Amino acid sequence: MTYVICEPCIGVKDTACVDVCPVDCIKQKPDNASEMLYIDPAVCIDCGACIPACPVEAIFPEDEVPEKWGKYTQINADFFK
Repeated sequence: MTYVICEPCIGVKDTACVDVCPVDCIKQKPDNASEMLYIDPAVCIDCGACIPACPVEAIFPEDEVPEKWGKYTQINADFFK
């Protein structure tokens, strides 16, 4: 399992989650042009440290992503392809 960043992150991109991630799996485009942050499912160790750090409550365990934001699981995965 991994964690997924969902819609509330769009336009906010607060990097508090990046600061607490022990494996540096939360990324955006190199030029910071991404509209949100993304979690690399191949690197994420499922520690959950990012969840309480997110001020907009945009991060969920993959199997708990709210139905209305279900598409973000694939969006996060596609970012790293």
